[in-house]
Amino acid sequence: MTQLSERPLTVPNLVNRPGDDELVRAPLVAARRPGQWLGVLIVLIALAMLGHTLIVNERFQWGVVADYFTEDSILRGLGLTIWLTVAVLAVGYALGIVLAAMRLSQNRLLSSIAFAYVWLFRSVPPLVQLLFWYELASLYPQLSIGVPFGPQFASFDTARLFSGVFAAFVALSLDIAAFAAEVVRGGLLSVDRGQTEAAQSLGLGRLRIFRRIVLPQAMPSIIPASGNMLIGLLKATSIVSVIAVQDLLYSAELIYQQNYLIIPLLLVATLWYVILTTVLSVGQHYVERHYAKGRRGGAGHTPLRRSFRDNLPLLGSGWSRAGALGGKA
Repeated sequence: MTQLSERPLTVPNLVNRPGDDELVRAPLVAARRPGQWLGVLIVLIALAMLGHTLIVNERFQWGVVADYFTEDSILRGLGLTIWLTVAVLAVGYALGIVLAAMRLSQNRLLSSIAFAYVWLFRSVPPLVQLLFWYELASLYPQLSIGVPFGPQFASFDTARLFSGVFAAFVALSLDIAAFAAEVVRGGLLSVDRGQTEAAQSLGLGRLRIFRRIVLPQAMPSIIPASGNMLIGLLKATSIVSVIAVQDLLYSAELIYQQNYLIIPLLLVATLWYVILTTVLSVGQHYVERHYAKGRRGGAGHTPLRRSFRDNLPLLGSGWSRAGALGGKA
């Protein structure tokens, strides 16, 4: 038999190891994040360069921008843009909820119709839909209401009915409905099926289950996508200027076609779009925070003050102690 060589057993040195009390009393040293400071420096340099060119370049003509910012025609176009956004979102989302219910229905016919609608309107660009509805009179000179292959009760002149504003409203509403249907359907599918089955076992009705159990859990998934869709819709209303609807952008175009101050008038429209999207983004943030209560813990974005304090050790040993004390506090 082969004799195993005896190796000396190594005993770990436990004499110099700190005890539990010393580990508890030891100051906390924050993790160093040099990448954050490098990113902040790059962003600050880029912002400084942007601010410099906005101030120095006289071709922006900020005085002209201020003069036309509250022009009557600009404000009227702004009002039409806001009205079109709200009306399209309300009608499109109502239709989208119906389509989502049809997609989730056990009826194969209703599910197929909703699928075909979503497939068609998500495939055609909004501008093409807008031009189609605006030129509908060339395809159907008159629209009538009546019994198929029977008498007609009323007829309408298509050219008069589908004005520029109405064509924009119809086209954008039908387009938004297709996307809203998928947003609502995705939010409802994100809720576990077991939640509904458990509520049904307790004898709750379908409407109450949807209102008290399914919908509150689906809203955190629906709200972010709906907010993004609303902001996208606000900007998408600018395409109605193609059919001479006097929205915000077209109002600016009418002015600079007369005085040739193209850049200042485009800046006027841009600033109004930025203001509106900022207001919508802030509102979306608070709505998301309201519906996200109880779904997430204390984890979130690190505040700038805390990030600055945690990175103080990078500045030297004298700051390390201060950062450690601050982290311990």
